[in-house]
Amino acid sequence: MASSASTSPLRRLLEDRLAQLSDEADHLYRERAEQACRHLVEQLNQSARRMRRAVDTEELAATLADAAALFASGIAIFCVESDAGSAQAVAPRALRGLRIRGVPEEAAERFRSLHLPLSSAPALAGGVETRDPVTAAASAAEVSPEMMELAGHAADARVSIFPLVAHDRVRALLYTWGDVQAAGAELVAQVAAAVWAALEPPPREAANLVQIAGAAAGDRAHPSDRSWHDLPPAEQRIHLRAQRFARVRAAGIRLREAHAVQVGRARRDLYGALRNPIDAARQEFHSEFFSACPSMVDYLHLELVRALANDDAELLGKDYPGPLL
Repeated sequence: MASSASTSPLRRLLEDRLAQLSDEADHLYRERAEQACRHLVEQLNQSARRMRRAVDTEELAATLADAAALFASGIAIFCVESDAGSAQAVAPRALRGLRIRGVPEEAAERFRSLHLPLSSAPALAGGVETRDPVTAAASAAEVSPEMMELAGHAADARVSIFPLVAHDRVRALLYTWGDVQAAGAELVAQVAAAVWAALEPPPREAANLVQIAGAAAGDRAHPSDRSWHDLPPAEQRIHLRAQRFARVRAAGIRLREAHAVQVGRARRDLYGALRNPIDAARQEFHSEFFSACPSMVDYLHLELVRALANDDAELLGKDYPGPLL
């Protein structure tokens, strides 16, 4: 009993001291967390100001690289190059390396001269086609052998890709790997996309988008007789939603049914190999967009021809029903 009584003050002293240390640790943690948060916000503000002051897209890419490096172990920025000779709206064909961080200088030099066909990097092509962030395995089949070598990806690595959309078109890709904080990387990509849109004027094709689509998709409501600016704003918004739907569905079919796409191309009968997903997409497109918009044209057909058939409509096959009317 005496021993227990004699240790009680010591125990209380220790408990009080432990409680005091715990409170001090909590206070220090909160103080450090607030400091780190303030520092990060200030860095983001500085990056946003620098991006807004960029005089061209090259300077913008350099600033974006610095900002994105706060949120990933490694980052690369690609410019999307297009085939200006296309009869339709300018089609993206390849990627050009702009900036890279997290690799040796020798690899960085080689990256700046990199010209990567989209056909060799399906994961990056998916970001261009869907305009949405993409997460994929870092494999030669998904991101190309060139990026596997330049970035030094491990066998089990993954990458996150964020598109920069300006004037309804993907102009660049932010490619990240390692310890990626996706929310922060996507935020700086969106800021850069807004600045990119201000630096480059809208493409000439945008004003005649309905004319182009109408000429390719049929005569419903004679859309080729109407220019984009003749449409009411509400109708323009429906067209833009329809185009996005078409891109996402066609890209999804290409990614999920990659083997069937290859078989269909080889047999020149993509519709025969992909009848169910194509029919489901056509039905959804018709019910969601055609009834609500008298000037609507079949953007889904255009995307199926572009994304699946490599701009050769005959690859869809003799049983393909053709554009929706």
